Amino acid sequence: MKIDNSPIERVEEFRYLGKTLTNKNSVQEEIKSRLKSGNACHYSVQNLLSSSLLSKSLKIKIYRTIILPVALYGCETWSLILREERRLRVFENRVLRRVFGPKRDEVTGEWRTLHNEELSDLYSLPNIVRVVKSRRMRWAGACGAYGGGERGVQGCGGET
Repeated sequence: MKIDNSPIERVEEFRYLGKTLTNKNSVQEEIKSRLKSGNACHYSVQNLLSSSLLSKSLKIKIYRTIILPVALYGCETWSLILREERRLRVFENRVLRRVFGPKRDEVTGEWRTLHNEELSDLYSLPNIVRVVKSRRMRWAGACGAYGGGERGVQGCGGET
């Protein structure tokens, strides 16, 4: 392809405004990239999440305000398949296990890691897949063909 007699290179994928775009319009690589960034963010604050000096509610706030936004940047455009939903839940459960730490079994007295069901019972956050779906619906409602929501047409998909 040429523009003004200058050749344009065709690529399989590239980064644009912090998002990975592919020629197949697949979000799998984007989700993988976001989770990699979320893991890096998680490891940068892991000393806070494992500290006994901070309360669990403060650790949850750290997760919600620091780690989750990094991992879910641009999630409004993701269409999730079951494999990707599972990847997101695995990421979230790993972080939450770090926040809540091990639990002492009341019967045997031994320490053990928490199971996924126990993690969802311990915190009142909607799971990460629900967060992605609600953001997608909110974004579609604000930028849909029926009125443009509070942000108006100028604000669709970004800052005003």
